Amino acid sequence: MERIEPSWDLYRTFLAVLREGSLSGAARSLGLTQPTIGRHIEALEQAVGFQLFTRSQRGLAATEAALELRPYAEALASTAGALLRAASGQGGTVKGTVRVSASEVVSVEVLPPILAALRERYPELVIELAVSNVVEDLLRRDADIAVRMVEPSQEALVVRRLGTIPLGMHAHRRYLDRRGTPKRFEDLATHSVIGFDRETPALRSMLERFPKFDVSRFALRTNSDLAQLAAIRAGFGIGICQVALARRDRDLVRVLPEAFAVKLGTWLAMHENLRSTPRCRIVFDALAAGLKGHVERT
Repeated sequence: MERIEPSWDLYRTFLAVLREGSLSGAARSLGLTQPTIGRHIEALEQAVGFQLFTRSQRGLAATEAALELRPYAEALASTAGALLRAASGQGGTVKGTVRVSASEVVSVEVLPPILAALRERYPELVIELAVSNVVEDLLRRDADIAVRMVEPSQEALVVRRLGTIPLGMHAHRRYLDRRGTPKRFEDLATHSVIGFDRETPALRSMLERFPKFDVSRFALRTNSDLAQLAAIRAGFGIGICQVALARRDRDLVRVLPEAFAVKLGTWLAMHENLRSTPRCRIVFDALAAGLKGHVERT
């Protein structure tokens, strides 16, 4: 008996249930009814020959078999998204969708004016901005173009190094008026220091360079760079941010500039197959010029 290949819609539903953890959540995310989602899961389970989810008090729990299938479903979703973006740009004019990945701070504080100018020049261009500190896989086409603070190591990428962005410790004048300005690194022990709650390879590398940086004394811990920046601006305490961003606000003061200075490398990357795609090449060049201007102003 010939085996019938499952519809791609079933994999899309499967991935939505994995991400949302419930039939109702998946239904909302896909704009379908809950019974339809249930039928899709049942049909996929029949096609693959094993159970994908079990019911629990918290919703649906994925089986080990389902978790093994997840990366393949995600690859299908990425490919489908890339196909639609490619189809949207067909024709002689610069139009269609380009997906750009960038970190939280770059996405919110640096890219908006660059993208606004790009949109004004090319009104049929659509930008999908993936805001995340996670490094997107360009070879899998999770994004078309990525702004990265770590040097891309994958082959088959077009990479342009834009320079380095200095980072420094800053505080609001209001905080410094209230608590005083630290003169030595050791003085941070008596201050409210804003920091991270999860170590990453980049952070571990920074801590190796600055062993006096006592993470156990953080008064505010968050895994969001934007939340850290907002806390600095609010006068919560002393935290790390881009020197160029701090210069925009006359009330932000850099502290301990000689004791703490980090340079963050910045790169722009794109899959080499997109080099000849007009909309991607134009977005890549516009981002490169705008980000290089930001880097040079530092």
